[in-house]
Amino acid sequence: MKLISWNVNGIRACIKNGFLEFLTKEAPDILCLQETKANPDQVSLHLPGYYMYWNSAEKKGYSGTAVFTKIKPLFVQNDMGIIEHDNEGRIIAVEYKDYYLVNVYAPNAKRDLARLEYKVRWNKDFLMFVKELEKKKPVIFCGDMNVAHREIDLKNPKANEKNAGFTIKERSGFSEMLESGFVDTYRHFYPNKTDAYTWWSYMFHAREKNIGWRIDNFVVSEAMIEKVKDAFILDKVMGSDHCPVGIFLK
Repeated sequence: MKLISWNVNGIRACIKNGFLEFLTKEAPDILCLQETKANPDQVSLHLPGYYMYWNSAEKKGYSGTAVFTKIKPLFVQNDMGIIEHDNEGRIIAVEYKDYYLVNVYAPNAKRDLARLEYKVRWNKDFLMFVKELEKKKPVIFCGDMNVAHREIDLKNPKANEKNAGFTIKERSGFSEMLESGFVDTYRHFYPNKTDAYTWWSYMFHAREKNIGWRIDNFVVSEAMIEKVKDAFILDKVMGSDHCPVGIFLK
């Protein structure tokens, strides 16, 4: 089974830039999208064989997530059930027979770190949310976590130590998730792989030079890691400033 996650940075723009060709070629069993920036009624998308679930932000053209799945879920929940967090369309939790899949678009701390303290609270609440689900069955969470966890996960770590996405507080939040019993699937299979990135700035020809960050993840409960065959990054796929990432399940 193939699961893919992709921050499309606007689903309508991505459709114009090869989204359907990507979907035809990769044919994932489950596709999780972040930063859709649209309500479903604004998107002309007909995908036979897929059940489609959307969680759009209250603010128009902002944030948003979607899950397209060939396997009908037992249950679908939008958001965490916390008022402070539940108006930006950041979470879709999908229950299957053997696990929960949580599609997540974590908040950005912002260039001036204006949302850093909010991000810290969000990280703690998100961890509580997935640990609560884990009491019932194993959890996979995937998406744009908006943090490069370790120095190996971005091209210029020293220059970014005080920048959004690589602050100590954000990195500690991700560490806390892993220490609580979750596994970063890509680093499980490729612990020392360098120059493996999922996001590049649109400025300074960053993608062309591979000056990037690995901020898109598939993370699984420790109980599930033996069921993951491989993790991958599709860094040749264009259409967004992020590329798709994924895992194969046994």
